[in-house]
Amino acid sequence: MENVLILGVGNLLMRDEGFGVRAVELLEKDYLWPENVRLLEGGTMGMMLMPDMQDCHRLIVLDAVLCGQRPGTICVLEGENLRKSLGFRDSTHQTDLVDILICCELAGHRPETLVYGMEPFDWQSFIPELTPEARALLPEFCAKVVRDLRARGLDIRKKQTAPAQETVCSEASGATS
Repeated sequence: MENVLILGVGNLLMRDEGFGVRAVELLEKDYLWPENVRLLEGGTMGMMLMPDMQDCHRLIVLDAVLCGQRPGTICVLEGENLRKSLGFRDSTHQTDLVDILICCELAGHRPETLVYGMEPFDWQSFIPELTPEARALLPEFCAKVVRDLRARGLDIRKKQTAPAQETVCSEASGATS
């Protein structure tokens, strides 16, 4: 069974640039994942993520991306388009995703990689929360990722929410014998 790493990246201090990290948090909270799938909040760790990337066969990156589309557009990137991933561009080591993948390849293993991204509304303001528009799109984004990964053969299940507690009312019996 191939190992899959779902990696949420981005800077949580810069509005929608933290979208990928927030997406991983929601996916962990709402879904049950097969044993061969690992979810990781990578933040802005850049090159420090290389060992985690080399440890998987398939890498799924969740991030804010600049696709040249209107804000809120969900994009799926492969190949040279991976350079549109924002979370790696301004990482602590000033390297991008493709550069890290090239280093993985030189070290002996480059995982098959896809980026699921959202065109950000605001990725430059130093405000440690998503814009309201990005926050509203988060569930739809995560549902798309899950649908696509299911179509690629992963057995992902939605967590069941606990049913509301029923209040049992018992009437005092006034009957006498």
